[in-house]
Amino acid sequence: MPPDQPDSPSPPPKSSSKDGALQSLVRIESLIQLALLLPAAVVIGWALGLVLDRWLHQHWINILGLIAGAVAGFVQIFRVVLAHSKE
Repeated sequence: MPPDQPDSPSPPPKSSSKDGALQSLVRIESLIQLALLLPAAVVIGWALGLVLDRWLHQHWINILGLIAGAVAGFVQIFRVVLAHSKE
């Protein structure tokens, strides 16, 4: 009959190389997101401004949409970078 050892901790699970590779792929994916984020935000802002230009019969709103898209893109880039710096 083996003695019971209730206070002995179990050995920690070993992390496999697959987990490390998966973590690095997730980081790479989120950094690739940065390369696509700013151009996409600018194009979406410009397109919304263009739609508003045609709807309201103005010729300056697409410039505001372009600027708003760029600002939104930079804000999101800063949020992603700050999230990575905390990790």
